[in-house]
Amino acid sequence: MARFLLSVLILASFATSPNAMSEEALPQVDVFPAVPGSDNALLQPGTAINSSNVGQYTQWLDETLVEIIRAGEYQITLGPRLDFPTHPRYQQATATHAGETTLDPATGELTGYQSGMPFPELDTKDPQGGLKAAWNMRYSYTPDETETAHFIWRYRDMERNKVERTLTMYGAILRYTHRHSHEPIPELEENPARLFSALYLNVTSPQDIRNTQLLIHRAEEDSEPEQAWMYLNTQRRVKRIATGQKTDAFLGSDIMIEDFLGYNGRIKDMEWKLLGSGESLLPMYGHNQLDLSQQETDSEGFADIAFSGKGGCFPEVTWQLRKVYHLEAVPRDSRHPLSRRHYIIDAATFSPALTRIYDRMGSLWKLGIAALSHSDFHTPENKSWQGVITDGVSMIDLQARHCTTLNLKSRLAQTPLSQKTFTPAYLRQMGR
Repeated sequence: MARFLLSVLILASFATSPNAMSEEALPQVDVFPAVPGSDNALLQPGTAINSSNVGQYTQWLDETLVEIIRAGEYQITLGPRLDFPTHPRYQQATATHAGETTLDPATGELTGYQSGMPFPELDTKDPQGGLKAAWNMRYSYTPDETETAHFIWRYRDMERNKVERTLTMYGAILRYTHRHSHEPIPELEENPARLFSALYLNVTSPQDIRNTQLLIHRAEEDSEPEQAWMYLNTQRRVKRIATGQKTDAFLGSDIMIEDFLGYNGRIKDMEWKLLGSGESLLPMYGHNQLDLSQQETDSEGFADIAFSGKGGCFPEVTWQLRKVYHLEAVPRDSRHPLSRRHYIIDAATFSPALTRIYDRMGSLWKLGIAALSHSDFHTPENKSWQGVITDGVSMIDLQARHCTTLNLKSRLAQTPLSQKTFTPAYLRQMGR
């Protein structure tokens, strides 16, 4: 759910593979914007932004966050400046194929895309700028094979400050094409369905929905409808998910399937507009630089980030100033439950760190926040991730005063992910 979920995870064979390329062997591409300077006294690490001083930070904060902070429901702390890495193969691919990718004037599909960032240079005056930014977000760098064995969902009542329900899950993501981090590169040999990626989730608790599973196939061709299946523990069968169900609340949470990974839908189903660029404070930090002393640790010594603020709905991480793009997505289908999405996207990683979601009547409905860690300051096994790791996600229903928070401990694939895991037959097998 962030690029939700999911953001969206097993060991870095890249680090030890004989085919791995060293960063020194690759050219450094100057198409990824650096972090803005932070010599302003207002932006010093350790500074707390709260209801008493938020007025001084409105130029760098999302307007919805300003109102939440002003109401005393959340405060943020600034952290040290970090230049987030991008995998060297992704950088090389971006440089090698710069200028080769175009948009089909009739369909908006990519033409000539190989790998890397499709459109490293965006112009807010370009009428196709929004569509290009959407494709950049879709093909932003993430490892090709990841899993999340430690995946906790909490449903929270903001007003009563109460956790109503806790779910644990296992998740995995596999990229079939346009691969950068795992062999084989650039694509898997066996791909008869012509998929770009697949996502698999399995609920491990509570008992009443244990072994409920979700499988999503994202086609290489955007004109092809996405395919999704669920294994329902109560019915003991695999069921195909209809398009309309992808905008329903997933397992009673505040998150829709369409919200996964920032936007889990077809690019063509939205009208995209690049609203502008600028600088904004985003929840981007180094996990190991946070004070997690009050958090429980797992058997490997890893501690989840905390959630604080009203109802425990907000990630308790540090924020830093980043160059950003503002991107708007308006559904083409008038029956869609949303009127628009407003993304604040980190310009270096194309991660949608903040998302405002508006209901069909045009009123602000939800705020999505993705807490993004630098891979160098995460678990040792993720050193070779070389990118952004989603540590947590919060989807806050501002109308219902309710939220769903996610804690993730994601990692590169320890062993190659089996393609059989990402098939409806596997859901049936696991459901027996």
